Amino acid sequence: MRVDFDPQTLDRTAFYRLLTAVVVPRPIAWVSTLSRCGSANLAPHSFYTVACVSPPIVQFTSTGRKDTLRNVEDTGEFVVNLAPEPLQEQINATATAFPPGVSEFQEVGVATEPSSRVKPPRVAASPVALECELHSTTRFGDSTVVFGRVVHAAVAADVLVDGHPEVSLLRPLSRLGRNEWAAVGQVRPVDRIRYADWQRGERGGPGAGGPAGG
Repeated sequence: MRVDFDPQTLDRTAFYRLLTAVVVPRPIAWVSTLSRCGSANLAPHSFYTVACVSPPIVQFTSTGRKDTLRNVEDTGEFVVNLAPEPLQEQINATATAFPPGVSEFQEVGVATEPSSRVKPPRVAASPVALECELHSTTRFGDSTVVFGRVVHAAVAADVLVDGHPEVSLLRPLSRLGRNEWAAVGQVRPVDRIRYADWQRGERGGPGAGGPAGG
């Protein structure tokens, strides 16, 4: 038995709550920007993912016209900072609707560091920063999807194992439904099954096949 939900009959808020409860977990883009007058802004966005690998493009969605979106449109630059578990309190606080021109960095007490290729600052305590130049935006109803070309990636040395980011050291946060957050739980490697192995009846297991992909 299933319960049916019709987006044509439910109001926006009710269906939003449904979608965000079932499209889980969602990684958090902690986006830093600068306004035209140079005021730094920092806000979390949980509609976030990789859009393309070559060229490297990431995307996040702004629901409504928030400071982040206005700044990106005005300056053409932003930084996606990874949202790590130890900074959950600050990440949540930067979602507060501070007035335009008020810097979340200063209000919340988040330390900055200079970026390498763009003007918006990076979050100093975040283990990963993806510096982006605006590629394009696409409007859907009350939301705008922002596509940014990654022009520089900065990763803390202490989260790298053999030159690769280690998830247990990154400790990324994600959003669930309602006011729920999640940290990384059990992690286990499961390789994709090659078709040649499938034909031979080799269903494999951890370490048996090639890398998983999109």
